[in-house]
Amino acid sequence: MTTSPMEFTAGKLMPKNQLNGKIALVTGAASGIGRTTALLFAREGSSIVLADINESAGRTVAAEIESQGGRAIFEPADVTRATDCERVVERAVGEFGGIHILFNNAGIIRRASVVELGETDWDRVMAVNVKSIFLMSRQVIPIMAAAGGGSIINTASGWGLAGGPRAAVYCASKGAVVLLTKAMAIDHGPQNIRVNCICPGDTDTAMLRNEARQLGESNEKFLAESAKRPLGRIGKPEEIAQAALYLAGDASSFVTGTALVVDGGGLAGSA
Repeated sequence: MTTSPMEFTAGKLMPKNQLNGKIALVTGAASGIGRTTALLFAREGSSIVLADINESAGRTVAAEIESQGGRAIFEPADVTRATDCERVVERAVGEFGGIHILFNNAGIIRRASVVELGETDWDRVMAVNVKSIFLMSRQVIPIMAAAGGGSIINTASGWGLAGGPRAAVYCASKGAVVLLTKAMAIDHGPQNIRVNCICPGDTDTAMLRNEARQLGESNEKFLAESAKRPLGRIGKPEEIAQAALYLAGDASSFVTGTALVVDGGGLAGSA
């Protein structure tokens, strides 16, 4: 019999309140993995601060959490801007009193080789995928340290551990996230701040379909190619969210500096 982070009670799946009393800040929270993780964290008892550049979608997620009895606020932000990150953190502390969990999840992709890629796209991908982690973590770490610790989770990628075709800047950015995670874990372990990253494989999100458009391929062909891994399918946002929940909670209390691969075996044959 398999175990689950949810208990079956009276015909319903009931959360175990693994994050009861915690405050979590999620970037890129308006859609995809960020949205799904924010909803899961809220069901597990966490108050949620959502940050995203998409204001309409972000407010919808906050309303969805509150309609289910959770506590959530949305703050619009371009996480590549230091002033926006500072404002998000100030609001989080003002509304909820602190931050125990930071999920640096905001990310974008541009599918191109170095000769196909423009400088503007290079700079934007590196800013959203890497610089945002630096900016938001710089604001949050002193708050966590003063409170006795916390958990930071960064979204990397399987392509942060192995290269892929026509994805030069994405691979470079996600490789940077993996090593930034490890460096932060070393620096802030003495403050009882754990820092880990998740390396998802292809996951069923709007961003994955956007890749197909960038490459000029049909969704059907692109998704079929993406599913060619040992488990024979792409991932679901809920499966990545469960990995984030593990890293956020006490179950991973001795885990830091780790790149957790969640990819259906896509990298299983890599060195």
